[in-house]
Amino acid sequence: MTEKPRPFKYWEAPLAPPLHKPFKATVRVPGSKSITNRALVLAAIAENPTTITGALWSRDTQLMAQALKRIGVDVQAEPDPDSPANATIFVEPTGFTGGTVDCGLAGTVMRFVPPLAALADGDVFFDGDEHARQRPMKGILDGLRALGISVQGDSLPFKVSGNGSPMGGMVEIDASASSQFVSGLLLAAPRFAQGITVRHIGETLPSMPHIEMTVHMLRQAGASVDTTTAYQWSVAPGPIRGGVVRVEPDLSNATPFLAAAAVTGSTVQVKDWPTTTTQPGDAIRNILERMGCTVSLTDGDLTVTGPKPGSLQGIEIDMSDIGELTPTVAAMATVANSPSALTGIAHLHGHETDRLQALATEITKIGGQCSELPDGLAIKPSGSLHGAHWSTYDDHRMATTGAIIGLVAPGIKVENIETTAKTLPGFDRMWADMVQEMGMP
Repeated sequence: MTEKPRPFKYWEAPLAPPLHKPFKATVRVPGSKSITNRALVLAAIAENPTTITGALWSRDTQLMAQALKRIGVDVQAEPDPDSPANATIFVEPTGFTGGTVDCGLAGTVMRFVPPLAALADGDVFFDGDEHARQRPMKGILDGLRALGISVQGDSLPFKVSGNGSPMGGMVEIDASASSQFVSGLLLAAPRFAQGITVRHIGETLPSMPHIEMTVHMLRQAGASVDTTTAYQWSVAPGPIRGGVVRVEPDLSNATPFLAAAAVTGSTVQVKDWPTTTTQPGDAIRNILERMGCTVSLTDGDLTVTGPKPGSLQGIEIDMSDIGELTPTVAAMATVANSPSALTGIAHLHGHETDRLQALATEITKIGGQCSELPDGLAIKPSGSLHGAHWSTYDDHRMATTGAIIGLVAPGIKVENIETTAKTLPGFDRMWADMVQEMGMP
């Protein structure tokens, strides 16, 4: 989890020879980070043990498991020997104690665990990676204060002093910077004496599908959730069931592989794509079709065939609900033959890095035309993409963006590809396998 990142030498050489015929590759991605970490939080407050199967075992989920251990929860993981990025996780809810939590760069840890710390008898100290100290936290910390919880600090590092039996009640917060502020409060709400009602009072609310995922998982675990009022969610106090939780494949992690098909005119199939899901990553299907790809979902497998190289279309799209897909879509837009406008994503300034600035900088560096909008990116066609050092800013999705563009712009060298271990350990091997299967060197 803290292994020193290493450069991935495979990208030292060009990866984009002319394609004379379409190729096909098959990919199987590990479990969803978003579902895994929500399942871990719910397991921590459940009345009986939980077994989470198909869980993602990456830096973010390991940080969540370790955070729960640090505040008194018994968490054990058995990585899958055939797929080390997957694991079966066993959680025994044993109550909460004081402790020290390392959030790393994981937004779910820094925003989902503080409400659990309110349930502890003692102080819980939070800190994380250097850039994590710049990520927005005030919304959820102010929310805890409004619920009567003692909190010192407005960003990492901070301290939550729990009393073991918080009352809960109504709280108004501005979740414009992150929907995780809402999800974090809702996930812990069943253990508050009065439950919690969260009302969003900001002008915008990004990533609404992630809140819907939280509500869905709460209800699956036995919680009573009222969503009848717009931008207000009420979770009643009550028991949470343990048992067995099955995690779906991570659809957002699958999108770079599908984008590879889009930018090269090849075919990529992702196995075990769910027919119905709350994951925002499912939106990639419509995006790919709008950009000119052929998309089919048959018998649980998603197959994407890109258009003839050079004929991928640009797209104008409001991505406020699906901001995590922005780096993948930006990569495709960079090689498209018409302009693109990706909007509704001002909140990406506060992600693992300032993703809007990072994307504009790196795409411009390789000869692309990408500029920042007030709430997004404008990307125009460029016929002169060239190789360069692609900086990742320790952001896993910046690394995968460089990998996608590297398929059509020879000579791109992606810095610190191992940062992808945040949500997809083994990405470098999976990418190399796919590239070889597609007939590329």
